[in-house]
Amino acid sequence: MSEPLTVSIRREVDPERIVEATAWVQTGVNLATKYPGFLGSGWVRAGEDSQVWHMLYRFASEDSLTAWEQSAERAWWLSMGQGFVRSERSKRRTGIEGWFDEPTTGTITLPSADGTTETVTVAPAPPRWKQATSIWLGFFPVNLAFTYAMSPVPGWNELPIWARVLTTTLVLTPIMAYWVLPFVTRSLRSWLTR
Repeated sequence: MSEPLTVSIRREVDPERIVEATAWVQTGVNLATKYPGFLGSGWVRAGEDSQVWHMLYRFASEDSLTAWEQSAERAWWLSMGQGFVRSERSKRRTGIEGWFDEPTTGTITLPSADGTTETVTVAPAPPRWKQATSIWLGFFPVNLAFTYAMSPVPGWNELPIWARVLTTTLVLTPIMAYWVLPFVTRSLRSWLTR
């Protein structure tokens, strides 16, 4: 089974049709909640008079996301927005990309099981210097340990530098992404959010 996926969408909406667009967005959220694997969604406008709307939704797996994205209900819903949605860009995210996004601010609207909605404040992403520091704090000791571990391996130091770097990055990238960086960000959470 694949990891949960988040789809991030940027839409430009006709500012003369805000009420209609708001109802349309909520209808899409309500339709998505009925699909297996749906983990949540939210949307936020860039400003009171802005044409730019940011939306996201998350599903438990690639298969559940594909089922929603290829559904007749979603196709119908998208066709209903053609009159006021001027452009659309979307990105699929598994989670790590959020470390490199611009800091987010504002609020998102979340649907409740009873059909109501709740607006919550989005915690801003840490500044890039804190993100870089966190990555370095994880990467340095892991890279150092790997370098010491490989030094006594016969022939390792005779390999061309590109082969050693290739091997090092192939081994350390999954270790960093799946274990070290999640551990570091959990450990530094209070500092990162200050």
